[in-house]
Amino acid sequence: MSEGTSILKSKWVQLALGVICMMSISSPQYVWALFTKPIMGQLGVTLTELQVTFSILIVLQTFFSPFQGYLVDKFGPRLLLSIGTILTGLSWVLSANLTTVSNLYITYGVLGGLGTGIVYIGVVGLMVRWFPNNRGFAVGMVAAGYGIGALLTTFPISTSLAESGLQGTLTFFGYLIGVVGLLAAQGIRVPHADRVQTAGQIEAAASGVAPKTMLKTPVFWLMFLMMSMMSTSGLMVISQMGAFAKDFGITSATVFGMAALPLALTIDRVTNGLTRPFFGWVSDKLGREYTMTIAFGLEAIAMFLWVMTRSDPVMFVLLSGIVFFGWGEIFSLFPSTLTDTFGQKHATTNYGFLYMAQGVGSIIGGPIAAYIHGVADSWIPVFAIMIALDATAAILAFFVLRPMRAKYMQARAV
Repeated sequence: MSEGTSILKSKWVQLALGVICMMSISSPQYVWALFTKPIMGQLGVTLTELQVTFSILIVLQTFFSPFQGYLVDKFGPRLLLSIGTILTGLSWVLSANLTTVSNLYITYGVLGGLGTGIVYIGVVGLMVRWFPNNRGFAVGMVAAGYGIGALLTTFPISTSLAESGLQGTLTFFGYLIGVVGLLAAQGIRVPHADRVQTAGQIEAAASGVAPKTMLKTPVFWLMFLMMSMMSTSGLMVISQMGAFAKDFGITSATVFGMAALPLALTIDRVTNGLTRPFFGWVSDKLGREYTMTIAFGLEAIAMFLWVMTRSDPVMFVLLSGIVFFGWGEIFSLFPSTLTDTFGQKHATTNYGFLYMAQGVGSIIGGPIAAYIHGVADSWIPVFAIMIALDATAAILAFFVLRPMRAKYMQARAV
């Protein structure tokens, strides 16, 4: 008993368990593009109607995250993560028997959003406490679990949809992701107080700013704006990729002997995962804002090249990976920057408020982007908006956030 307890007190074991929890809840968001076509065929709904499901998933995952963070802080991460993983698996199992789009909104959207939100906020909030001096890397690792977890399910789900149909696929994988996440959650622990007293001068400058105080600061709202802008572009791609790949003539193409869309989605999972610890580690060394400028600028350039070569299957697959490499790091850079700025005492709840930006991005990148496409009958205006958002976020990071945050940190240190 004592040996097992001792093992669970290792920050590396906690990191591994956090990664597994995140991997278990990643599929509802990241394989959604595989479900859009069969669900549209089964329910006879438009893409715009269907994408409301995705927006509900992200909005519930994000807009309730401050409350979810509060619950995690109050009742402990193990209980809340257990509930979250169960809800996530249940959302797919119940969606398997859907008969109307409103049922899908409730099952896949509401239950999935609440379940994944509890786990995501809980794990990120826990890691910034276990790794006070390497937050960028640690948060990047668990965020990578969320970004790369669907790598293990993309091709199996694609194959299962062809062989077992929508109902069988959702049922089997719903049980699978629920059980795996629940088992991993049982080992989650909170760090002892003596592990979180060495976060250095940054922590001393901003030890435990409460949410109500944080929400009054311009630096928080600038971060919120920037994360909303970056979330919009990435979530547009995630939610609409199946649709615009079809319009670009990619869905029937093969690359390296494999179907282009599942291959692109699989590569995306790898790069979306790798970018999080990579740029998190870079930001620990180089600085948060400098790293944001580089990564966000890369995203803008990759999106531009992607749409310019959209009819080439090979370029579509390769550039999709670069697009996600320039996007996924927002989930390590923003929580790390936030905790650096406002301290770790209220880190889980504070990040819950910032994470609501992901919900804003889901609305603009989901149904609003689909609506713009419908009106223009083209994806070009949609991509133009996303490229502009990425480039603006990169500029804001260097020229506005960097001096504003430095001034705020200096004022708190006095």
